[in-house]
Amino acid sequence: MEPAGTALVGAYAEARRRYAEKKFERDTQRARLEWMRAKLFTNTLGNVTERKMAVDVSEELARKGQEVREMTRDLDMLKIDVDVIDTMIRLRGAHGALPVHAEEATEKPPEPGEEMT
Repeated sequence: MEPAGTALVGAYAEARRRYAEKKFERDTQRARLEWMRAKLFTNTLGNVTERKMAVDVSEELARKGQEVREMTRDLDMLKIDVDVIDTMIRLRGAHGALPVHAEEATEKPPEPGEEMT
């Protein structure tokens, strides 16, 4: 393989590694947020509507939710980098050299309340 091709494969591997790390970090934060929501819901007094309202108006949960949305935006940008490098490698003729993982090719739809960016 030519030096430029080797550099592209190296860049691809690095981008995939960063993507996987960020995805794990984001998913962990998302799970923590859901846990905090559930904990607040169960520890709040009142009927279901009052409990849901308490969760919805929590400033800490809103801040954490914003952090998760920002992490998702950063993750999307990394995924674009991975896809661009993958496309460049494929256009240079290295067909089949890099496996595409189906679980990473399609991202889950955003959670309810999450905005698309």
